[in-house]
Formats: sequence, C-alpha cells, structure tokens
Amino acid sequence: MRELDEVAPGVLVATSREQQTTSTVLVAGGDALLIDPSWTPDELDGLAAELQSRGIRVVGGFSTHAHHDHLLWHPGFGSVPRWASPAAARQARRERQTAIAALGPGFPDRLVDLVGLVRPVGAELPRASVPRGFHPRLIIHDGHAPGHTALWLPEQRVLIAGDMLSDVELPLPFEPDDIPSYLEGLDLLADAAARAAVVIPGHGSPGPDALARLEADRAYLDDVLNARPSSDPRLGNPGMDDVDESVRRIAAGRRRT
Repeated sequence: MRELDEVAPGVLVATSREQQTTSTVLVAGGDALLIDPSWTPDELDGLAAELQSRGIRVVGGFSTHAHHDHLLWHPGFGSVPRWASPAAARQARRERQTAIAALGPGFPDRLVDLVGLVRPVGAELPRASVPRGFHPRLIIHDGHAPGHTALWLPEQRVLIAGDMLSDVELPLPFEPDDIPSYLEGLDLLADAAARAAVVIPGHGSPGPDALARLEADRAYLDDVLNARPSSDPRLGNPGMDDVDESVRRIAAGRRRT
C-alpha cells in the first residue's frame, strides 16, 4: 500500500497493491472516519501504524458495500461503530462466512474475527462517527451490490464512489440481472459527479473527472445493452475481458426475456 495521499483538505487515500483498492480516511482535529480499509494483512498493519504515528484516532468506520474486500478491519483502528446501509449490513451478516472464505488461506484470525461486523445506518451517519467539518451525504442504491453506498462530501466537493466510477475497472452489475439498478445508481450519482472536484473509486485512482467517468460507464453499458462492440480503453486492463463477458451475458439474458 502506498502512503496516504491528501486528495482534498482532510481527505486521505491509500491504495493497495491488490486491484488498486482504496482506503479513505476523513480527518479533522485528530479524529477520523475510516472508509473501506483494505486489503492485505500487512497493508492493514501499515495503515493502522500510520494513523497511530500521526496521532489520528478512528471514531467510526463505513463499508460502501458487502463485498469481502470492503468489510475488513484491524484491531489498531479500535472498537468503534462500523456502519453500512441496511441492505449491505444484512448481506454482510447473511454472507459473512462467504466473505471470510474469499480472503483465502492464511488470513490471520485477529483480522478474520473482525470481518463484516457492520451496523445498519439510515439516511445519515451519527455525528459521533464523523469528524467535525464533514457532513457526508449517503447515496444508496443497488447497482454494484445491494445497498451499495457512495458518500458525497459537499463542503470538500469529494465523491467517494465505492466500486463505481473507476478509471481502471468497467461497470460490474450484480448478477443475475441488475443492469437497470446499475443505471439507476449512475443517475443517483450524477448530481454529485457534476459538482465533484475529486472522485475516489473503490478501485483505481482518485481524479477530477467524476462526470466523465460516469458518462463513460453509461456509454459502455449502452453499447452492451445494444450488443455493440465497445471502444472503452478499460477493456485492455487485466481481468476486464472477463468482466465484459459477464456483463454481456447479463445483457443477453435480458434480451431473451
């Protein structure tokens, strides 16, 4: 994991060597909300040590959705409330053993024990879990996963997009068929994307181009739904040929019904 980079005032991002997975830290006055900490045990160790070396105290956690790489935690972050949307929290509880199995062999028990222990939260996070100066608005939809949540920070003009609006990954709707939900999710993100100075994807690089990424995702899905080839440059990235095949299989199933 690279060092924490400040992409906006008080908004720090670390990027894992695994699938360019991002961990986002909102910091003010020594307090922090930690979003999607990831990924490998040594990277989680390093992130905990870095926060401690800076005198940063985690006061809350948030998981944007209930996939295994977004449900991780570390003892060094503390025993603080960890939140997710109601649907994501239900999925995390229901599929916890599946998430643990996805971590692979050798994941240490001290981290396994903390996987997926998130609480449901409604329209907004409790103030005790959010550093002063941040007022995240939760944008909840069912695109990439049930209850997938982006966080819009209006004062900082930062959109933490979860596993959407990536510069390296294609859109990946949740099988068997939620392309309509994915498009609805993009619609819900559109206003924040148009206003964002920075977008932070769950996988990829933070950037100033949130709206362009959203339009690229719409264009790709439009090509897929209409059985057209796509010229999206992300198709050349590792693993994206498999994603493209999966999304086109979902779309073909829709056309047959």
